[in-house]
Amino acid sequence: MAGGVIVVSGGRDYHGDITAFVVVACLVAAMGGLIFGYDIGISGGVTSMEDFIKRFFPSVLRKMSDEMGKENEYCKFDSQLLQLFTSSLHLAALIASFFASIVTRSYGRKISMLSGGLVFFAGAVLNGAATNIEMLIVGRLLLGVGVGFTNQSVPLYLSEMAPAKIRGALNIGFQMAITIGILISNFVNYGTVQIKGGWGWRVSLGLAAVPAAMFIVGSLILPETPNSILERGNPERRRKYLVDACEVAKQGDNPWKKIMMPKYRPQLVICTLVPFFQQLTGINAIIFYAPVLFNTLGFGEDASLVSTDITGAVNVLATIVSIVSVDRFGRRILFLEGGFQMIICQVAVAIMIGLNFGFSGEGLLTKVEANLLLVFICGYVAAYAWSWGPLGWLVPSEICPLEIRSAGQAISVSVNMFFTFIIGQLFLTMLCHLKFGLFLLFAGFVIIMTMFIHFFLPEMKNIPIEEMNRVWKAHWFWKRYVTDEDVISTDQDSASSSHANDII
Repeated sequence: MAGGVIVVSGGRDYHGDITAFVVVACLVAAMGGLIFGYDIGISGGVTSMEDFIKRFFPSVLRKMSDEMGKENEYCKFDSQLLQLFTSSLHLAALIASFFASIVTRSYGRKISMLSGGLVFFAGAVLNGAATNIEMLIVGRLLLGVGVGFTNQSVPLYLSEMAPAKIRGALNIGFQMAITIGILISNFVNYGTVQIKGGWGWRVSLGLAAVPAAMFIVGSLILPETPNSILERGNPERRRKYLVDACEVAKQGDNPWKKIMMPKYRPQLVICTLVPFFQQLTGINAIIFYAPVLFNTLGFGEDASLVSTDITGAVNVLATIVSIVSVDRFGRRILFLEGGFQMIICQVAVAIMIGLNFGFSGEGLLTKVEANLLLVFICGYVAAYAWSWGPLGWLVPSEICPLEIRSAGQAISVSVNMFFTFIIGQLFLTMLCHLKFGLFLLFAGFVIIMTMFIHFFLPEMKNIPIEEMNRVWKAHWFWKRYVTDEDVISTDQDSASSSHANDII
């Protein structure tokens, strides 16, 4: 059986209780997703606001107004500077994720989350007060540093605090918070665009400080995870958790060197390819530029923001589907069904845009056609929101043993941010040159990544993090990298670690 895996019995029984303390801690930590989601949604909204474009990107406004009616609809928002406003955050997050890896490993998940919240707060204030493009970009870079730290630490925190049988649902709380942040930002944009006087965009950007402040307070009251305490070798607190065997995580303090070892090849490949594929679904192109895209397709400014609100609501509801089903049906079925649905919807969107706008970019959607297009885009967003959206964060965070966990998460975040930056920086240009074919390109990528999931990702439902070597050993491909000794060693090394989590 190519893609599947049956995990043989014989692993340890982990008695991690589902307590109110654990659930509340995970929900508070998941608020880190709010700041990321709010920024994703808000940046797309303000870039469709005429007052914002007039102040910071006048060349785009001139292109829209001077040549209205004859400008290629695919190209009217094509501006490298406009795209830099959106994508600069992810470039900063990419660089910050490597530093965040060091902080997360050396000082703990809690300090990393707090640092991210503080820097993000500063960036939000600077963006809201921006008077020139330089202040705007510097603010975006600070936001990116905050995102790099929170995206590095929050998924790790959730995976380490959650009992195995509900780890998927609690970890997806991070993605749920992202989608809620996107939805809130969509409503904020719809409200601020109505403000007279040309300062509504300041409210949209400045309000990012609110979820940042909430996350900062939450980070201050959260406990540290047992695994982080053990990883840092705190003698007094280690005795509290009665753990001796975790010294395996301290043998060779370089997780980057360790993750390159053959026995960690499955983790290295999946921590690299899953976030890489996540961005090649094209979702961030839709989320970042949804108002711009709908405006491009003739929806009008207000209508484009309303359509964005609808897709945002679909995003939230579909993420709930993932939370409910991920620990019941598993990761693979959500990946595979979501991929199939995204392919259908992307092809349908490409056909509709191609029939109405052709290669010239000149055309108009009727009301019925516009509504049908919105249905297909919502179907695409829903499929992503219960598959690649949450699972793209969950899977890399739950497969790495303690000794390589910080490196694995840093790789996952940095790959995610790098390709988010690439897509954000090039989407409007690609739309200009590839036209409706851009959506066929993304559909082709989804076909490839769905095949990868089928053949190379084993099921991880209800498997404790410390038992993952059993999963790799039972897989048709990855078993060549994991020896019987690795499985036995994992059983011995995880014994005391499970005791620590039980105490929590």
